[in-house]
Amino acid sequence: MNKARIDNILILILRLGAFLCFAGWTWVHFYWEGPYGILLWHDATFTLAGKFGISWEEFVGTGADDGFVQKCVASMSWLYLICTILTLTVRKGSRIQMAILVGGSGLLVILSYAKYLASQRQLPMFIEHGGQMLIPIIFVLALALGVRHRVTVAVAILAFIMTFAGHGSYAVGLWPTPSSFYAMTSVILQVDFATAKSLMLAAGILDFVICIGLFVPFLRRPAALYGVIWGFLTAMARPVAGMSLSLFYWGADQFLHEAVLRAPHFLIPLYLFFLWYRPHVKDARVSAIGPDDRRSLDLPLTARSFLPTKLKKTQNQAI
Repeated sequence: MNKARIDNILILILRLGAFLCFAGWTWVHFYWEGPYGILLWHDATFTLAGKFGISWEEFVGTGADDGFVQKCVASMSWLYLICTILTLTVRKGSRIQMAILVGGSGLLVILSYAKYLASQRQLPMFIEHGGQMLIPIIFVLALALGVRHRVTVAVAILAFIMTFAGHGSYAVGLWPTPSSFYAMTSVILQVDFATAKSLMLAAGILDFVICIGLFVPFLRRPAALYGVIWGFLTAMARPVAGMSLSLFYWGADQFLHEAVLRAPHFLIPLYLFFLWYRPHVKDARVSAIGPDDRRSLDLPLTARSFLPTKLKKTQNQAI
């Protein structure tokens, strides 16, 4: 593959990652509810709303999703839907659309902060959302600066490290490991708790190893490839462990979106994997000449003297 084709693939990967992330969270907001209750159900919020003439009854509502807080949460659904659509329509030079997508990244930061507070301020809960929070910004940087620009790559590496370091912190027990981690491992692999705990510890150590591997040139692509595989498996673990095929996909609405919104966890590593692809020298040499002349590269030196002057120059440069 030539460089231009790889660059197009990289843009497609980032576009898909941003689209799936926003689509998954749009699903959550429309079908369920965004996790903003811990941010809005406060006396301080009511006091602020009261300054705009909103009474307590209007603030809490009647139970039919007609209160101030419910309306605010519902309005977030449309913002996520707009961002989802823009990931498909934005092009290089679409400054307004890019600015809105950057704002969408801000929405994901607020959402991740709310989940962080709900987890009793466990830092890995915020950090492991790095891939989701930063995927819109990485996509915008790739369009504005280029997929190979150092800033684009640096932010992508930061997102990678945040995602896997956050997950690894839970897996190795630096913070209390969520029971869902053990449950999914036990259900999918059909192992007992002790085995699941050992597997989680090994996976957590590897999470940190691949974060370090990104900075070692000959380990970059293997580390990114492992990130692709592990990110995909952990995303799919939610529907695989939670759904039952024998009950006609029972519970799909509860679990599929969990896999969709985690798409950046494996698509950002996939972007880095292709980014660090280097074609062989022989491939670059062959692509420099016409297809009809490629067979002559294997001719002995004496035979090359009969080749046209232009092709002789190509041969000498190849040598």
